[in-house]
Amino acid sequence: MKNIRIALWAVLLGLTGLWLLADTLWPQPFHYFTFRSVAVQWTGVLAIGAMSVILVLAARPAWAERWLDGLDKSYRLHKWLGIAALAASVAHWWLALGTKWMVGWGWLVRPERGPRPKVTDPVQLWFNSQKGLADTLGEWAFYGGAALIVLALIKRFPYRWFAKTHTLLAVAYLALVYHSVIRTRFAYWAQPVGWVEAALMLAGSVAALMVLAGRVGAKRRVQATVQAADWLAPMQTLRMRLAVPPGWAGHAPGQFAFVSFSRAEGAHPYTIASAWDGQRREITFLVKALGDYTSRLHEWLRPGQRATLEGPYGCFTFEDGASAQIWVGAGIGITPFMARMEHLARLRDAGDAAGSAGDAKGAQNIRLFYCAQQPDAAFTGELQALAARAGVTLHVIASQSEGRLTAQRLRERAPEWATASVWFCGPTAFGQALQRELTAAGLPAGRFHQELFEMR
Repeated sequence: MKNIRIALWAVLLGLTGLWLLADTLWPQPFHYFTFRSVAVQWTGVLAIGAMSVILVLAARPAWAERWLDGLDKSYRLHKWLGIAALAASVAHWWLALGTKWMVGWGWLVRPERGPRPKVTDPVQLWFNSQKGLADTLGEWAFYGGAALIVLALIKRFPYRWFAKTHTLLAVAYLALVYHSVIRTRFAYWAQPVGWVEAALMLAGSVAALMVLAGRVGAKRRVQATVQAADWLAPMQTLRMRLAVPPGWAGHAPGQFAFVSFSRAEGAHPYTIASAWDGQRREITFLVKALGDYTSRLHEWLRPGQRATLEGPYGCFTFEDGASAQIWVGAGIGITPFMARMEHLARLRDAGDAAGSAGDAKGAQNIRLFYCAQQPDAAFTGELQALAARAGVTLHVIASQSEGRLTAQRLRERAPEWATASVWFCGPTAFGQALQRELTAAGLPAGRFHQELFEMR
């Protein structure tokens, strides 16, 4: 989360700082109309700059995933920048059009304009000739883009429609790039704010074209085949196993992939619940029935069906230097820990001394807290057997009868907590509450790792 905040403020404050090198929010003489003239430029630079970074993140670049500690964190930054861009765009729109309306309503009186310097530069003359078209495109792109961003923030809006409509933001963005190129104050292009704005818009435009062409993640896609699909009724969860071709390079325990069975629905992200075996070349997913699509998936998914697999993504890979690890898997959040336990169990079974040495710090002392409202006996039995093979101490928390796992209960059952790293996967609010309680008790914030598994 720290890197997300750093990146968010770096974009907003960085753009503001560069703009202040070229202009001022305190023009002379100072009155509403002189302030409006510069504020329109400032909010425009902020809006198009934030949107450009959003489009770059939408292309899923590997460098952003590494720096932000996972694609889940990248998407969280994507969301926050979207909110910031929306706020800046609304301010920009109101300053530009609202001022004209207020003059028309008689609320404001526009001062007389003095003579303007004659423009002789042919490039600037052409820019001036495009202002009418740029304003029209910018206004309608703003309306469409704002509506799409609001829809993206409404969790009840179906995922399949979100995925389709969100792509249209790339079209709105390209129109806004044209608007920004024409409407940015001409003198800015010879200054650092203009150079950075141009670079961001170029990168964002390339990313927008990739989104519209369906090329995002294309190099990470393979065609898989469903090997098995078992419905675990007590858990309302589908366990599906896919066979993947040699094009899949493998994955680390804790990573996830996008899976698509039809273009109509699009790809959904699922955490991989199995360790990678280059000989068997199979991947297992556990899919909780949480929405319309995932609730019906088990009804029609059958062995032999084709699936598009894209990934792997994520940095929730248990890599740290702590002498002990505490894992907390809540509900379907148990999946990354199953993959890791399978990996550790294989190392122990194989007696691979080199592999064991490489995992010694992570596997030396591991406790897993599996939290579920009412754990299924059969599934819990599988977890117990897997934990025993992996050398992991398993604690099953039945929240319906025992109450929610708190930091106090965790510290009581895991006396090594102060020197351990904590890895959490489950409901966001639960993880945040657990982190607050543990850090308040003395756990360094950097040793709490949480998967932010929300892609919108």
